[in-house]
This record gives sequence, structure tokens and C-alpha cells, in this order.
Amino acid sequence: MKFLDQVKIYLKAGDGGDGCSSFRREKYIEFGGPNGGDGGRGGNVIAEITDGLNTLIDFRYRQHFKAQRGFNGMGSNRTGAGGRDTILRVPPGTQIFEDDNATLIADMTPENPRAVLCRGGHGGHGNARFKTSTNQAPRRADPGGVGEELWVWLRLKLIADAGLVGLPNAGKSTFLAAVSRAKPKIADYPFTTLTPGLGVVYIDDEEFVLADVPGLIEGAHSGAGLGHRFLGHVERCGVNLHLVDGTAEDVVANWRTVRAELEAYGNGLEDKVEIVGLNKIDALTDESIVEKLQALKAAGAKNVMRLSGATGVGVTEVLRALLVHIHNARAVESPSREVAYQP
Repeated sequence: MKFLDQVKIYLKAGDGGDGCSSFRREKYIEFGGPNGGDGGRGGNVIAEITDGLNTLIDFRYRQHFKAQRGFNGMGSNRTGAGGRDTILRVPPGTQIFEDDNATLIADMTPENPRAVLCRGGHGGHGNARFKTSTNQAPRRADPGGVGEELWVWLRLKLIADAGLVGLPNAGKSTFLAAVSRAKPKIADYPFTTLTPGLGVVYIDDEEFVLADVPGLIEGAHSGAGLGHRFLGHVERCGVNLHLVDGTAEDVVANWRTVRAELEAYGNGLEDKVEIVGLNKIDALTDESIVEKLQALKAAGAKNVMRLSGATGVGVTEVLRALLVHIHNARAVESPSREVAYQP
């Protein structure tokens, strides 16, 4: 399935049905009076999260969504039926922005699974509504109200418990493939990962979701390489695993490069709990491993651990360390509620 994490769509709620102007026509009722019913309310446009989706590719082939118009009122005081709502099925973690792509309308998470984006127009009143003691035969019937409409941006931020960050060829995809059933592309050249990937990790009879994003390089915040477009997918993670290639000559410089890009991106990502993993230790001597671990700690890196995604050395210890921070993040989840957009 192709990955798509941003798309612009048009939404239109249903207009309300028109009121009816009608009079009783029974043969033996001399002054029957008005009996026109009201129109039905137009349908709403509603966004709901759907489990099992992790891309917005469905919106690539359809960008216009309209709810059903309310039915007109009829004689015999019959109210028109309301229009059917249109439901947008979106992946968990989808953010909905106004046309300026900056004003947030709704953040679709398991705690906020449903949001009303456009409300349908009200139904028009029939002439029976306007009967008074001085106006026994009103011929007035109101048209239905106009439903709301707007252009919105859908922006997906994958919901994962832990995120993988690092320079290209730091071994992120190898690590993801080793700890989960995900099958990311692995090769000996940079930027083999072009789109984020997810994997479910099982450790000590528990499970959590791990997200792998494309590698960062110096200047990613200004568009170098793949830029930092995909960093939004690790914003929601409780902890990040920063993999550093242990075979590099200057592991401290590599660590600082990614940290600088995280700080340039902002949005709280620079303050998120981080575990630094010195990867590929299977290709290093014991003396070299100790030297590089001490260099990272001296540079300010916290929670530094050694591992090898290829051989599995140290992987279990790293996963358990991630799980501790994931438990802390899960403990602060808020109860679910419905969100209604107020333009």
C-alpha cells in the first residue's frame, strides 16, 4: 500500500429541506387550515478514526465529500427526513487543519475518536408553523438553511509508542526488522527508507508499536535530504531510540547532528525522553566500544546503551528500557470525548 500522510479535501454538509405550504382539502372540513410540514435537517460531515488504517491514500482518489440534503416537508404536517451524514474514515493520529494548513480543527486520536467538521443546514418551516389567531391561512414557507462547507488539510502523524531516529545507514531498518515482523527495505546505501514504517514489538509478554522514520542529515530542517517532513510521526511517541552508527569515525558529531535537527524541528521533540543506542558493535573491538560509549556520555548523551541489530546483542536490554518509558507515557492518557468544530 502506498504511503500518503498529507492531503487536501473539500467538505460540504447537506442543505436543509424546504418547508411545505399546504392546506387541508377534506370535503367536509370547511376551514381546513394550513398543514405544511417542516423540511428535514441536512446531513453532517463527520470524521471518525478507523483501526487498521495507517495512510491517507484513500483520499488521493477522492477529494470531494458531500452529505445528503434534507428532504422537503409535505402536506398533512409531514416533516421531511433528515439527510444522511457523510463519515470520513481516517487513521488514528490524523490532524485536520483549515485551508491555511495552520489552524487546527481536530486531532483524531483514540482519546478523541470523532469530530463533527461541517454541520448540516436546518430544515425550513412549513406554513403550519405560522398559523396565528389573526392569520388563519398563512402561505409562508421557509427554505432550508445552507450547510457548512470548507476546504481542509488532513495530516497524518502515526501513533506509535516509540520512535527510531538517526542518520541514514545508522541501522534503524535493520533494528526494526530484528525486533518485529515488519519488513523494511535494507541496503548498503543512504535513504533506503523513504517513508515511515511501523512494527509491533513483543517483549516480556507485552507489546508496543515502534515507528521508523527516514534518516536525517545536517540541514534537514531547511529541506536537505528528505527534510524533516516525517518527524511529525514521532511527535506522539513516549520515547525515542536514537541509533548511532558505531563504525563511524566520530560518533559524537553524528549524535549532535541529529540532535540539532530535532531542536530545529521543535514541537517538543527535543525534550522527549531519548535512549541513545550505539549500534553495530559486532564490528567493533571491546576497547573501541568503551571509548565511544564514554565519548557519547561526555558529550551529554543520556541513557547510552550498546547493541547490534544484526546479531541481536543488547537488543533485549534496549527494548526493556524503552518499555519502562512507554509505561510512563501510557499512564497519562486522557478519557475519550467527542469534538465539535466551531468555525
